[in-house]
Amino acid sequence: MTRTRHDRPTFQLRLVADRDVVLGPGKADLLAAIAREGSISAASRSLNMSYKKAWQLIETMNRHLPGEVIATSTGGSRRGGAHLTPLGEELLARYRTLQRRLDPEACDDARALLELITASGDD
Repeated sequence: MTRTRHDRPTFQLRLVADRDVVLGPGKADLLAAIAREGSISAASRSLNMSYKKAWQLIETMNRHLPGEVIATSTGGSRRGGAHLTPLGEELLARYRTLQRRLDPEACDDARALLELITASGDD
């Protein structure tokens, strides 16, 4: 179940397996932030998320996918870091493509469905 709150009806794409959300908006944003920041800790800070929560989200994705979504390197003189694996890159790219396709600005069916929900609130 989502913990987000929205002022108006909106779509949120989620891939669910068993009782876990394998990929949804938050996990996609985390993957994008890791790709951008090059670090799990920096990515989690940029999303106002704890480092522990970020790892929990990553572990959920890894548990349901055929490989890991990020690769990490330990500190040392070059400092540590993280980047998306090819699987993580593909996962994020395909998710973002589906999001764009379902955007009400681009999808007549999505727009019509939202209009139905909005119209029902006009009573």
